[in-house]
Amino acid sequence: MSASLLELAGHLAPQPGYNATGLPCLRLLRSEAVLEDVPVLYRPGAVFVLQGSKQGLLEKTVYRYDPQHYLAVSVPVPFRMTSNASPQVPLLAIYLDFDLRLAAEIAAELDVHRSARPIQAKSLVSSPMEPAIAEVLLRILRALCSPEELSILGDGLVRELHYRILVGPQGRALSAALLQNGAAGKIIKSLARIRDDYSKPVSVSGLAVEAGMSVPSYHAHFKALTGSTPIQYIKATRLHEARLMIARGHAPISAIAAAVGYVSAAQFSRDFKRHFRRSATEEVKWMHEHLGEIF
Repeated sequence: MSASLLELAGHLAPQPGYNATGLPCLRLLRSEAVLEDVPVLYRPGAVFVLQGSKQGLLEKTVYRYDPQHYLAVSVPVPFRMTSNASPQVPLLAIYLDFDLRLAAEIAAELDVHRSARPIQAKSLVSSPMEPAIAEVLLRILRALCSPEELSILGDGLVRELHYRILVGPQGRALSAALLQNGAAGKIIKSLARIRDDYSKPVSVSGLAVEAGMSVPSYHAHFKALTGSTPIQYIKATRLHEARLMIARGHAPISAIAAAVGYVSAAQFSRDFKRHFRRSATEEVKWMHEHLGEIF
């Protein structure tokens, strides 16, 4: 990783946790602690670790994201994460939230120029950090230091970064997910439905009917794409949404439990501690310590 890229990232991320930038879709993370077995549910996007390292575990597959690899996420899936950092060598990372309309537009244009050979969609991919991506990241960080440059070039640089990801080694698997092709596309539409209605009672058989699949087929395709059963995914979605609400101080925990679809606050507390390995109060303290104020 170039010294210029690290220097700019360090300047733009002075505080531990997430640091906002002049681009709404881009955040920088500074972390100074070793984190182990942390449950995460990333939004669609990409994570570029410039210093330090992270590792994701989904089912039995390990996804590395470090200065030699970046992680791209086409579908929000719950997985476990570890990271290595220290006060002397903090982890510095760039988080890009995909503009899904822009990403799908680029994927569709690329699809016109590619062979018709079907590619299996993937929710997570780890790809080598190519020079072209490192170079556009450097130009983005430079633009973030200049309001004039950011105003004139920012949108174009964000578009180029989307493009570089989608023409990367795993770009076709990401494109297949973004274009919602085939059986995986039906599951991705179903995931959007779950995210819209996670606080309401959800019937797996109803989701299968909407996807035009039998229940066993729906389960199999769902697990293949997300690494979770539908019920596990719904529960993880509810718990992660509740975690954000609690951290932002929106309401008492009992009210938040009801807001994300739990009938019993006691059951919510048990599920929360089982998933995050901490009580809700402990988790909020941990989030503010390690993630800052931007969640």
